This record gives sequence, C-alpha cells and structure tokens, in this order.
Amino acid sequence: MRRASGLLPTILFVLLAVGCTWLTTGDGPPAGRATAPAITIDPAPGSRQAPTGRGLTVRTSAGTLTGVAAYAGGAPVPGRFDAGRTVWRSEHALAPGEEYAVSVTATGPGGARASTAGTFRTFTPEKTFTITSVTPSPGETVGVGMPIIVDFDTPVKDKASVERALTVRTGTPVEGAWHWAGDTRVIYRPRHYWPSGLKVDFVARLSGVRAAKDVYGTADRGVRFTVGRRQTSTIDTRTHRMTVERGGKVVQRMAISAGMATTREYTTTSGVHLTMDKANPVRMISPNRRKGDPGYYDVMIDHAVRISNSGEYIHAKDNVWAQGRVNVSHGCVNARPDQAKWFYENSLRGDPVVIRGTDRELEWDNGWGYWQLSWAEWLAGSALHDDLVRDAGDGRGDNLRRDL
Repeated sequence: MRRASGLLPTILFVLLAVGCTWLTTGDGPPAGRATAPAITIDPAPGSRQAPTGRGLTVRTSAGTLTGVAAYAGGAPVPGRFDAGRTVWRSEHALAPGEEYAVSVTATGPGGARASTAGTFRTFTPEKTFTITSVTPSPGETVGVGMPIIVDFDTPVKDKASVERALTVRTGTPVEGAWHWAGDTRVIYRPRHYWPSGLKVDFVARLSGVRAAKDVYGTADRGVRFTVGRRQTSTIDTRTHRMTVERGGKVVQRMAISAGMATTREYTTTSGVHLTMDKANPVRMISPNRRKGDPGYYDVMIDHAVRISNSGEYIHAKDNVWAQGRVNVSHGCVNARPDQAKWFYENSLRGDPVVIRGTDRELEWDNGWGYWQLSWAEWLAGSALHDDLVRDAGDGRGDNLRRDL
C-alpha cells in the first residue's frame, strides 16, 4: 500500500465521510487550460453488494495517480501501481462482507490535481469454503522431497481461481507447481528436490476467492516450514541392501528383507517413495483377512517409518537370518532392530526412499508418490497448465512459482 505524501488520517476521514471530488491547480498553466484527470474506482463508491474476485482497481484518465489509500475494517489494503502510475490494483481479492474506504489523488498533464474518496461494501456469500488441513505443519523441519498438501472442506470447481490464490515463497528461487488430486486436494511439488536449509512460506489468500457457484472463501491461511539436511535412501530388493546418504555421503548401510512377492499384495513397490510418518510401535494387521484365515497376522512392530498408503513401512524385525539374503516380508522392508531404530530416529517427513528391483510400480497417488510423475505430467495436473507451459517457453516462468 502506498499513500500520497501529506494525506493525513484526519483529512482522509473527512474525505471518506463526504465522498467528495474536487480540483485544484498547481504552478502550471492557468486553471482554465489545465486538464483535469478523471478518477474511477472499481468497485464504485456507494456499492453495497460489490464483487470480490476482481479486487480493487483505481484509474486516472490523464496524468498520473499520486496517491491511493485503501482500508478494509481499518487495515490497509496492499496494492501496486502500474509502470505509468495510471492504474493501481489491489494485490488480492477483496474480503466478502467487508466495508472498504478509498481515497485517491491524481495530477493531470497541465498540473491540475484531482482527488476523490468514498466507501463501498462487498457482498456476503451464502456458502463458504475453507482449508481443513495443510501439510507440513507450521514450523516443521522436513526432508528435501516434501510436498505441500492442501485439503479443502468443499469441492473446488473453479480450480484456476483458487490456484492463483496459492503462493509459495522461498529465499532462493525454486521452480515448482501445483497439481490437483481431485476436487478437494491440491499438492505443490518443486521440480527438483528442495535445497537444504531453505525457508518456505506457503500462503493461501482465499478471502473473496470463488471456489464454485455461490461458494467463496472468507479466510486466509499460511504455513512456514524449513527444509532440513538432504537425506536420501536407496533400497535394492534384489541384493537385499539399503544405503542411506546424507549430503552426498553414505551414513548407513543396512541389510534388509523386502516383500516375498508371492502375490501383488506381498510385493514391495518400486519407485520414489517419501517417508510420511513414523511410530514406535505400530500395530500391523493383515488386510482382507480374518483371524483364523491363512496368512492372518496382528502384531506390534517397533520403529516403523511409513512410506506409502498400501501398508509399506521400513521397520525393525529380528529375522536377521533373512536380511541381506532373501525377501520374506508381507511387503514392508525390515532391518536389524538397532539399524531400524537408527533410521527411525534420523528420518524426517519427506525424506526420499528409492526402491528398485520389483515388478510392482508405486502409483503416484499411493501415499506421497508424487515424484513418480515426470515434470510434464506434474504440470498437466495444474489448473493453470497453459500459463505454466507458455511462461516456461518464453523464459519468464512467473507462474512456475519461481520465488513468488
């Protein structure tokens, strides 16, 4: 928000109270020859059901805008002038059901000055939507593969409008994009793993944004998190080995046993997994089986780190006779108890775990298998796909969220 020099709060109050417009002249041509700039405000002062999605726009027909002061409920409304200072636009959509006060000054080509002020009120929607959850958590330190997952309480039909209201800011420019996984979830992923030590700010400015017919946001949401050390793990189910690297150096080698692969259910998935959560212990129950059925189990497992939604964990087990030699599990990756404990204690959510050697591919929507999609496939899931591709082609990349 920029305010004209000398525009005092007491003067602003008077202007807004009377909603007046007037013309004065400076040291330029005589008043009769000066060109008086015409100022327009959209939404128009006096409106009581103003729309929200277009934001607030102020224009002058001639000369330049010398000052724009806008307030909503006493709080300043941030906005920007265009290069020629003939147009000022608010940075975000307007909040619904809110009273706005605007004061504007402009100077014409002949030095004539014009000012206007007024108030308007935005409409109050009958239906609203909001964010129910954001992952990661505020203040969390995450792995370099961590996505930003946003869930809504209402199906989003106008995905482009909502996606435009989602911003990811980083100190170091990072290329990334949003991908919709249905009508109530959208996920952000960088093109490459996050740089270690990066501070990431996610802001959803949804107040006044239309999600569907007659459905609008009424509140904003934000989360800040930090990217931790770069730790990646590689598992080869054929050699029964797991290697953990940190900062490019090997910090742990583990003998493991993976899924026995007698059925699809018992086959460990190959692909780029992310660590999702962990617990000690975890109760594991055989799916689709009842007590007494062949293959039924109900056990408590120590130091378990989840890597998919299909029941796959990296966990402790004392069957050291199999680890490093043969795959005998029901799909999980198990390791010697002391090494599994080390992995548990040294894992952050979002650490990549790459598994190779099986004929069952990890689905991109199985847990956080988002790195299974190529960058082109990821961009195709954005509601702003055409903008992303165009901007990438012309080298600007603005909508690719490069340090927005």
